Amino acid sequence: MSGKIKYNPLDKPNLKPIILANRLKTILTLFSKNNSESYWLDKAEQILSEAIKFCRLYNNGYVTFSEIHKLILFPEYFEQKLLYLKGLFKNSKFNSEQVYDLISCIDFFQKEFFSLDNRTISILRSEISRITNIFVSDYQISNVFCPSKKEINFKGFQDCLNTGKIVVLQMNISEYRNLSKIIAAYLKLDFQTEVMWQLSKQKTIRASAFISDEYHEYVSETDAEFFAECREAKCINIVATQSYTSLLNSLKNESSVKVILQNLINKLWFRTDDIFTIEEAQKQLGKFEKEKQSITISENARETDFNIFTNSFISRNSNISESYNTYTQNDFKYDTNYFSQNLKTFECLAFLSNGTSILEPQKIEMLPHFKQNF
Repeated sequence: MSGKIKYNPLDKPNLKPIILANRLKTILTLFSKNNSESYWLDKAEQILSEAIKFCRLYNNGYVTFSEIHKLILFPEYFEQKLLYLKGLFKNSKFNSEQVYDLISCIDFFQKEFFSLDNRTISILRSEISRITNIFVSDYQISNVFCPSKKEINFKGFQDCLNTGKIVVLQMNISEYRNLSKIIAAYLKLDFQTEVMWQLSKQKTIRASAFISDEYHEYVSETDAEFFAECREAKCINIVATQSYTSLLNSLKNESSVKVILQNLINKLWFRTDDIFTIEEAQKQLGKFEKEKQSITISENARETDFNIFTNSFISRNSNISESYNTYTQNDFKYDTNYFSQNLKTFECLAFLSNGTSILEPQKIEMLPHFKQNF
């Protein structure tokens, strides 16, 4: 936030409005507590798509969060821009595609959006402003992420992939809680799009890497599809999360979590108390046959009397026999206690591949960068 980089996440003239709106909807799901809000999210996506289309018409194709915020929350601002666009239309300043977009925007806002009852409009505006309000309520944030077009000096990942640059997002999540989630998720989606576009645009593909700490804060269901397909685009994904339950808490869908996990081949499990994480790790590490022994001791007597005073049996001429039995049983290679108690700090269980085969799972010791004697 204190640097010189200025970035507008919505400045993507090569992307259709519906694609940009879908990205914003994906980010909105990070703030949704449950999946019952799907109607409002779908409707918010449609409104955002039309607002982006409308903004491009009067702003020379340039869209910012502040413009979207004013278009949706302030009807008088929309009417002002509509009057301006009607003037351009009368002077034949639009081509056939722009005329079509203008008519469709007017139909949507005047006949559908503004015709809704006040309660519904208020809910939709509240849903959308969860993203847009962050960019207009703070001067520093607006200055960094809603600059004028000529001030932008980070235009996305296309140039970074071509030249081998490294992009680092440095934003304190405790200070900029919602903003950091929005920007991190948007940068992730932007990066994923550019990586996959290499497959259709270039003959030679440059290898790239996505590295994310606290991944559960920015995870989305679209990641599963990207992880499954990005190998062809030579993209390596390195993510760290507190637990599998943290991912489940964000996605609200166990199947989506499992799809993401199965696309991450190499895994390192540190000490954890999370049962869901332990159970999934045990399943992947597999079972093996453990050899167990049982010992049985029996006594046989020819003469036995019952003592009513001691309430016990008295045996004479008895024989004692002892038998040993050895058998095998399938069991998890590492039990729950191993994950929760045996692993020390900077130790982990590793499930690794050498590219052609899976190595034997084993405990390894990690070497932190701050340790002097390696």
